[in-house]
Amino acid sequence: MNPVRKRRLIIASLVLAAGLVAGTLVVMALGSNLAYLYTPVEVLAGEAADRASFRLGGMVKDGSVERVEGTLETRFVVTDGDADMLVSYTGILPDLFRDAQSVIATGSMQNGHFVATEVLAKHDETYMPREVADKMEAAHKKHNVVDDESGSSATAVSSEEAL
Repeated sequence: MNPVRKRRLIIASLVLAAGLVAGTLVVMALGSNLAYLYTPVEVLAGEAADRASFRLGGMVKDGSVERVEGTLETRFVVTDGDADMLVSYTGILPDLFRDAQSVIATGSMQNGHFVATEVLAKHDETYMPREVADKMEAAHKKHNVVDDESGSSATAVSSEEAL
């Protein structure tokens, strides 16, 4: 092999190796930043045990909201109808946060309860992410929850259907 062809082969190999290393680092970084949505029954079944951070979705159980006096800490219970999960959050809650309201909390498990770093409350619009809609529809069917307006099981509208 002549020296020019050998040098080109070495350069091409180094560029390919650098691209593979960069691609691997990007995939690893994106994978560690994903936050999967789980319901309380899935968390208690151990499906989220290996995740450092995940989203917990469900309804705030009636009468479970408890504020720690003198701090911004709030404790409440999230339920999916099958299981309850204690959540603690330190910070200012959304204006729409209240009992019997849909909520998604991002955080992690610590000492047997969920410690949230972010809390989102459902708003009055009809859009809801598809994964949340599917899990809530399954829970509504299981527990025979009826939508007040239509008399059927409640479902969510995707962003394409809402337009």
